[in-house]
Amino acid sequence: MRRFYYLFLLISLGCFSQNNQDTPSVSVTYFRGNVLPHTPDLEHLKGHPTGVMVDFVKQTHGNSEWHAAYNYPEYGAFFLYQNFNNPYIGSNYSVGALYNFYFLNRNVKLLLSQGVALTTTPYDKVENSKNKAFGSKIMANTNLGLFYKKENIIDRFGIEAGILFTHYSNGRTKSPNSGINTYGLNLGINYNFEESKTNSVDSTMIKKTYKEPIKYNLVFRSGVNESAVIGSGQHPFYHIGVYADKRLNRKSAIQFGSEIFLTTSFKDFIKYKSIAYPELNLDSNTDYKRVGVFIGHELFVNRISLEAQIGYYVYDPFKNEIPIYDRVGMKYYITNKIFAGFTIKTHLFLAEALEFGVGVRL
Repeated sequence: MRRFYYLFLLISLGCFSQNNQDTPSVSVTYFRGNVLPHTPDLEHLKGHPTGVMVDFVKQTHGNSEWHAAYNYPEYGAFFLYQNFNNPYIGSNYSVGALYNFYFLNRNVKLLLSQGVALTTTPYDKVENSKNKAFGSKIMANTNLGLFYKKENIIDRFGIEAGILFTHYSNGRTKSPNSGINTYGLNLGINYNFEESKTNSVDSTMIKKTYKEPIKYNLVFRSGVNESAVIGSGQHPFYHIGVYADKRLNRKSAIQFGSEIFLTTSFKDFIKYKSIAYPELNLDSNTDYKRVGVFIGHELFVNRISLEAQIGYYVYDPFKNEIPIYDRVGMKYYITNKIFAGFTIKTHLFLAEALEFGVGVRL
């Protein structure tokens, strides 16, 4: 998912203060794994990917409130090279932003990262028609990792090992776009550029209460996508949502709401299917609009929050997808009431839209 993630990268790297209390480190890991085909038409893309991931991070030590709240995480940037060892899908190069969260006396690391990827062999009608996973040269990349990590074993060098899940997709901004999911075992080294520091809480900071009344949100999301018909062209979509949220504590809020989906690429797709598949008895004038209800959870870090929602279509005359949809992404609070966000809307593993949104929370 590509140019879309430049937004995430710039916000994530720009919203943290670069003071000398945060210490730099780097890790380099090698991995080997497997492709996880999630549809039958991807079986020919199976293989054993190999690659290298390089993380440049800042270790937090308590100079901001959110450091202690999240057990002194790390933030930074990554570079990922992944060779799928398959002639149809080639290799990917990714860059982006990441968080590392720590557990079990800081011996277990959870990696969350998002970035933009460049693939070497995207779909081409003539040259590479079997690549149904990557319909465009630029895509989004999402990674999830769980590692055992030990620092400063020899001087400032340490080791880490674990499992890494990767996902690549362009969010159906262009067809085809089945996307690729992989998992692999990682083994590597880490290095701290400075001596270890003691983590501490800033005692001068005023403790804040996070109890709030129910808040009401209006959000507008938009972008472009293409129907499943390759070459049918990109069309804009407009997703308008209204929802209530209730802040539970420092980290969490729950959401409940409704939204309308105006996916204009469905207009031509409905006409196409009504002619190409007469056995469906589909009226060419079928309404393309959909209405959904959803529940969600928001995880607050600082001005950035992570959002996950699951919904159900209560109005969907076209019935092109399963009735359940989900959405994950991030928000950045420009002020306490105004936010911007980037999310991906999917039906299980199949992406429908990369959404850029703005909203208000009252």
